[in-house]
Amino acid sequence: MSGRLAAFAGSTPNIGTTLTAFGTAYRIAEATGRKVGFLCLNLKSAKTHLYLGVDKPQVTLDGLRPELRAGTLTADRLSRYAYRLPKLGGLQVLFGNLAREQAEYYEPEDIGRLLEASRQAFDLTIADVSAYWDNAATVCAMKNADDRFLVTTGSLSHFQEDVQRWTGQVGSLFGLSAERFGVILLQGTHRSTGGFGMKEIRKEIGSPSFAELKLLESVHLQLDSGRLDEWLASQERNAEVFDPVAVPLLRRLNWEERLKLTERPWLKRLMAHRRKDG
Repeated sequence: MSGRLAAFAGSTPNIGTTLTAFGTAYRIAEATGRKVGFLCLNLKSAKTHLYLGVDKPQVTLDGLRPELRAGTLTADRLSRYAYRLPKLGGLQVLFGNLAREQAEYYEPEDIGRLLEASRQAFDLTIADVSAYWDNAATVCAMKNADDRFLVTTGSLSHFQEDVQRWTGQVGSLFGLSAERFGVILLQGTHRSTGGFGMKEIRKEIGSPSFAELKLLESVHLQLDSGRLDEWLASQERNAEVFDPVAVPLLRRLNWEERLKLTERPWLKRLMAHRRKDG
């Protein structure tokens, strides 16, 4: 059976979309023990390898282009290519396109083959795409996803103009209306200087709310030092930052009954608490 695909797009570059997607992927892999694949589909600004301290990754998306073009990439080969770290548990990572001059040469068929191979290789694929919709990776991932998330902040320019020009105008050309995205509102350094809340954002862009996530400056420091995996695995409280996104996504996946709750009493308590609040 094919695995599920969840795609995360940002309303604006450099607001924490990759961090949100990666943290959610790690949390779900750690909590369930299932195979989770993380695809970095930022064709011009791939940085996941730097966040994990891998300066020169052996395999990146651009290295797979010949196989994607030829249609020879299989689930087994993708799983072997994906990066693994003991600290990441069941999470495997395909690093993004580092040959920026090739970004325009990816065809929809290439990305479609990658997504299909990933569905076959993993129980869940989380695709991190660009804030811009002028490329095959963002459009194809969003079109094919089972769950679509739009990450934004309380800054008016982020959720108003940027969303209207990209997600609204371009997305609608491919049948992706605002109602088909769940909004993830990032709070933290952006929120501390003021801004709008989820109610105003939801009214402005017409998408249902999904989660509010508070990212403190200490989280961003891990990105600069290349120790994101160490930070996530070192203390439970670090990874639980992403529970506001991971837990409702687990419900969408209908994986609650498959969790080893007896082995993870913290998760059992969290699920019960979220269910009561919902």
